[in-house]
Amino acid sequence: MTALDLSSPVAVVGTGTMGQGIAQVALVAGHPVRLYDAVPGRARDAAEAIGARLDRLVEKGRLSAGDRDAARARLTPADGLAELADCALVVEAVLERLDVKQRLFGELEEIVAEDCLLATNTSSLSVTAVGGALRHPGRFVGLHFFNPAPLLPLVEVVSGFATDFTSATRAYETARAWGKTPVACADTPGFIVNRIARPFYAEAFAVHEAQAADPATIDAVLRESGGFKMGAFELTDLIGQDVNESVTHSVWQSFFQDVRFTPSLAQRRLVESGRLGRKSGRGWYDYADGAERPEPHTADKERPPAYVVAEGGLGPAAELLTLIREAGIEVREEDEDHGTRLVLPSGGQLVLADGQTSAEFRDVVYFDLALDYRTATRIALSAAQDTSPRTLAEATGLFQALGKDVSVIGDVPGMIVARTVARIIDLAHDAVAKGVATEEDIDTAMRLGVNYPLGPFEWDRRLGRDFAFDILDEMHERDPSGRYAPSLALYRHAYANDRRESTS
Repeated sequence: MTALDLSSPVAVVGTGTMGQGIAQVALVAGHPVRLYDAVPGRARDAAEAIGARLDRLVEKGRLSAGDRDAARARLTPADGLAELADCALVVEAVLERLDVKQRLFGELEEIVAEDCLLATNTSSLSVTAVGGALRHPGRFVGLHFFNPAPLLPLVEVVSGFATDFTSATRAYETARAWGKTPVACADTPGFIVNRIARPFYAEAFAVHEAQAADPATIDAVLRESGGFKMGAFELTDLIGQDVNESVTHSVWQSFFQDVRFTPSLAQRRLVESGRLGRKSGRGWYDYADGAERPEPHTADKERPPAYVVAEGGLGPAAELLTLIREAGIEVREEDEDHGTRLVLPSGGQLVLADGQTSAEFRDVVYFDLALDYRTATRIALSAAQDTSPRTLAEATGLFQALGKDVSVIGDVPGMIVARTVARIIDLAHDAVAKGVATEEDIDTAMRLGVNYPLGPFEWDRRLGRDFAFDILDEMHERDPSGRYAPSLALYRHAYANDRRESTS
């Protein structure tokens, strides 16, 4: 099944920001486009707005004047749904209400031809439910664009329970012909991106609610150590706290209040207070004119240790040994299989976050996961109240000698980056095991849809055997609510790795 021919008219119903963006994508790709909105006059206003954006593309040299003129000639505002009768594809981008969408598609089914592809851009409703009232639900599919649609490449092509394979394939190939990067997924709450991204927000909020670190520090650690473009607090302020919480609540409810997707009480209070982020002038941060952005907690300068003793390898943090040597600090290696441990001159230990807490051990300081320890500019440390001040000072001085800012946070299991990445990996394995999408499509979706530095399976391969499972297993022991219980899919993945090692 191939993409729609460029001569085939495409209709977009709903002319808000997303509807206009989708219409512009189809228009620039070469299709005749019809715009319809139930509110009189809005379709014509939207056509003018799209024309103005095409003018700006010409000014920026991204579109020729001739192509702009041709695109404008193909764009037609429609006064009624009947004018969409000859369209080969109708994409809906109206209010996120099931009854509104069902009624619209019921009306469209009476107008368009039987081979017309019907698509919803819903981000929170079930594609199966939206198309469930149709006489021919096999031609119904989800085409979930990301905002702004003309700029962001990802499109989730969602197959409802009744969607025909040929319809899904045609939608997929059409999105690709439009210059987008489509990923195929089954109709599951949150699809790919909004399902697997929940821990990025949830774990940051959980660390904050535990009084382990403030938003500015957590954001800085996620960016400067984890390699994420934005931290969870600044990103939700940009998205809108009400919008982000609504998606989280929808996924949680759709999964029958699965504890893994439990919304944040702190975010609920933020929404209730009207602090919705940038659009209201205040969210986690204050955006009023002249307001100062809070600085992340950064430890005072400490002297580095004269040497460290590396007992066993450092696993995902192995590059630290090279960096320590390059900083002129002696590394004494002992051939003991202790996984991720450095012994400091104080006798205290420096350990990569593993889901346990410093309070459980004598004189242990944990350090957080980094995307790349060489390029990371900040490292988080955590220690218990009775951890030796000398050990914490030596650990701080060690990372400062490597050119890193150091943020000391509270004694929470899994710290910040490690627990976040572990949970993302777990949800990704669970999604593949349940037929939501392939590993490749999930990695693509998370890199392009939310700009992650690595896809979950890329993280998993980089971190090595059992990393995510071990952290979550330890965290589940400390919080048996089920929030951190490793999925059966992750358990099988870890067990298969153990089997391969034992037979090699």
